[in-house]
Amino acid sequence: MRLSYSFRRGFTLIELLVVIAIIGILSAVVLASLNSARAKARDARRVADLKQIQLANEMYFDENGSYAANLAALSPRYLPSTPADPTPTQSYAYATNVTVGGQTKGYGVAARLEQDSNTAASDGNPNVTIGSLNCSSALVYCVFP
Repeated sequence: MRLSYSFRRGFTLIELLVVIAIIGILSAVVLASLNSARAKARDARRVADLKQIQLANEMYFDENGSYAANLAALSPRYLPSTPADPTPTQSYAYATNVTVGGQTKGYGVAARLEQDSNTAASDGNPNVTIGSLNCSSALVYCVFP
């Protein structure tokens, strides 16, 4: 006597739903970590832009004997173009004759960061306001001459 079994090939609806749920959870975790990485990248760009502005301003000072009155004065000779914040709703703050610790500096440049875990240290984090940004805040990066 021979028994014959008929096996249906394929997946049940429950198995498919479980796999789809697992894929959904994994994609949510990946997207959350990507958003954090994007914020860190934007902060890194802000810090790099401010350092470029600082270097361009020093070159401007070497040639002109004073610091630039605004960011636009640095381009195109010292910067290929005026750096802009990676977030369209924000901009870099620039001011001349900033007083830091009782001393007048030629200029100050500040940017608002997105993450307070950024390891970039401002130039001493003084209690100075440039535009609407206070440099003593953990979320603000400032540079001076």
